[in-house]
Amino acid sequence: MEFSNLPGPAVSTGRLRLAQGLVLLFHVTGFLGLAFSQDKEFYLKHTPLTLLLTAGLLVAFQPGRNLAFWLLLAQVFLLGLVAEVVGTNTGLLFGHYTYGATLGPQYMGAPWLIGLNWVIVTYLAGILAAYLPTSRLVRVLVGAVLMVGFDLCMEPVAGRYDFWHWTGDVIPMKNFRDWFLLALFLQLLFVRTPFPKRNALVPFVYLVQLLFFFVLGFLA
Repeated sequence: MEFSNLPGPAVSTGRLRLAQGLVLLFHVTGFLGLAFSQDKEFYLKHTPLTLLLTAGLLVAFQPGRNLAFWLLLAQVFLLGLVAEVVGTNTGLLFGHYTYGATLGPQYMGAPWLIGLNWVIVTYLAGILAAYLPTSRLVRVLVGAVLMVGFDLCMEPVAGRYDFWHWTGDVIPMKNFRDWFLLALFLQLLFVRTPFPKRNALVPFVYLVQLLFFFVLGFLA
């Protein structure tokens, strides 16, 4: 059965608006604090909380959370974390970079929460691509492009806010190439996993996060 083409269950408008309001509150507060506050550290230390709350809201609006869905999240988390461990320790993936303190506790130089970030970005892009009435191959490609586009918006502000730092402060093209290749694999896993690929909150979250990093980068 092709779950991705099934209509999702009706979502309460009030519940959806409340979730959208919370997402907007997280990101507007963070944006104003990082862009204009003298005490940016106060807002940066709440970055892990914002990631966790965003992930929780996305999961809450996902219909049909079956075993395959949870296994997919676990796979993406582990693959993303392993890729970052390899990248930070060898430079074979993405290039030579190190993580700062903003994303919290680390394992072998990579913060645990970067695995969650891979989950969120993969999920957002995969759900958006699933709305396209086209083949799986096209949805995989579109999802990968959406993921790389998200990274393009994040990169200009990452060093400034101690997310991660590139050697020589130069973002290598290798980073975007490897992001795209890993994104292709993760999106292939996504489209092959049988669960309803609909989430009413996803378009709003993707747009807010994209604008958050894009405007911060513009002001940097």
